[in-house]
Amino acid sequence: MDARLTVTWKIGGEAGYGIISSGTMLARTCARLGYHIFVTNEYPSLIRGGHNIVTVKVSSAKFHALDEDLHILVALNKETLDLHKDELLPGAVVVFDPKDSDGLELTSRDIALCPVPLFEITKSHSGEPVMRNTVALGATVAFLGLSFDVLSGVIKDQFEHKGEEVIAHNQEIARAGYDYVVMTYPSVAFAKLSSVSKTEDKLIINGSEVFGVAAVRAGLKFAAIYPMTPINALISFLADHAKSLGIVYKQPEDEIAGINMALGASLAGVRSMVATSGGGFALMTEGISLAGMLELPVVVDLGMRVGPATGMPTWTEQGELQFAIHSGHGEFAKIVLAPGNAEQIYSTVIEAFHLADAFQVPVIVLTDKYMNESQWCVPKSAFAGDVVIDRGKMVRAEDLGKEVFKRYDLSVSDGVSPRSVPGMKGGQYFANSYEHDEFGYVTEESAVREKMAQKRLLKLGSIQKIVRPPEVYGDPKAEIALTCFGSTVGAVLDALEEAKYVINGKSAKLLHFTWMSPFPSDAVTHLLTGIKTIVDIEQNGTSQLASLIREYTGIQCTHKVQRFSGRPFTPKFVLEALKKNLQ
Repeated sequence: MDARLTVTWKIGGEAGYGIISSGTMLARTCARLGYHIFVTNEYPSLIRGGHNIVTVKVSSAKFHALDEDLHILVALNKETLDLHKDELLPGAVVVFDPKDSDGLELTSRDIALCPVPLFEITKSHSGEPVMRNTVALGATVAFLGLSFDVLSGVIKDQFEHKGEEVIAHNQEIARAGYDYVVMTYPSVAFAKLSSVSKTEDKLIINGSEVFGVAAVRAGLKFAAIYPMTPINALISFLADHAKSLGIVYKQPEDEIAGINMALGASLAGVRSMVATSGGGFALMTEGISLAGMLELPVVVDLGMRVGPATGMPTWTEQGELQFAIHSGHGEFAKIVLAPGNAEQIYSTVIEAFHLADAFQVPVIVLTDKYMNESQWCVPKSAFAGDVVIDRGKMVRAEDLGKEVFKRYDLSVSDGVSPRSVPGMKGGQYFANSYEHDEFGYVTEESAVREKMAQKRLLKLGSIQKIVRPPEVYGDPKAEIALTCFGSTVGAVLDALEEAKYVINGKSAKLLHFTWMSPFPSDAVTHLLTGIKTIVDIEQNGTSQLASLIREYTGIQCTHKVQRFSGRPFTPKFVLEALKKNLQ
């Protein structure tokens, strides 16, 4: 076996045929054997039907992004064969039902066509047509040379809530697919994956679920979220476990209600959040301004997708960076963060709640469809350790004297005034959306207005002192600098590792931004000054990060790699674009 064994597997068909669950079960099967995995899905914005695919990458070594090339294709309909046959590598295996083979033209390529009677096997074991995916899953495990026992255990865990009869039936049908391949194609096994040693237990978890876990560990007590792709898995996590986690989840009538409910909960003294995508966030922007005026902490998960308007609701993009930074009318402090993978989501979300309390500002965490809905392989140790919760400047009842409480005290040097919660004796104040004085009373006096605005803007300078610089990969003194933010980092890292951090004979480094606003201008100026070739890589059409770099440092990115088709970057796409642009 090669030092690094990698297999990319894809299953496709119509929605409603268990395609996502098949990918999840294969991923768990391989993860239990110690492999690194990544699962992503693509589907149209339809309730039912349309072409749906799930891709699973399995590797004996750690990696950061999905490949384009395909080793095993499982086609539950003819459309899958037609759409994805050109992705197949030489030596690839194609699993399909014989009834879907009419007009299939792959005989001239070095590809193993392996028809498996999915319908017949399902029917012969008293299964419904929807269970063809289970037959195909058993067949896949056989082609990978895996023991069926591991898959059997995964099936048991998957259907445990449905009872022993359902578990046994699914195991039986999967075993039939496994046995058919073993008997019919004994020499076609693509690879033997069972020899990797298991180092530590891993979780198969999507980005939205990681966000939920991190929020709860950070002390979340209230969430108001209206459903919107791609953050819906976060709703499922919070709603399903609200009672056991000791939190309140509410589904509001719309996003306007959601942000205002979250601000009400924050005013009442608990950590709160909302989650949405671009269209929903547009409705929240007045609420974001309200948070600025009331100086209330709140965390927002902004799951980016293709726009404008409805755009392509189930596809991915990074088009809302500048929108998030400039959201809300008027001038006030806010923080915008952009994690790049599941482990960064966890640490970033915990940090977001702490920052929101420390500076009494809204904190927006930029995720995207690719990050939210993909399933990541995360070591359990990544979630270990205690989370110390610091609520910032919260006054205690014993600290309140006879003087009237100044909620918006102008004497603070960092712009952050101590706050009380309702019901605290001596801590009462007025909270409203109008300009106000130190006590919260409405005012239109010019001198008071200027002092209050200056006081709130002091937070920007306070936050700037702790802004995190971009993470640097490769030689800090490299001749070429690449810049990116958020989930794009995975594909860029794998591309650079494949090229051994050398592009067209010149050394290259990567600057990955996770702190977007306030911008780490001093650090970026230091890292990019004197570099003649700077390539910005973004999943949008206007290179919004490059604009920030130019705005805050005066440094111009010399080249740009963009993709805004709704499809995520891949290492192959990035590497080819870099070699072409830097000739």
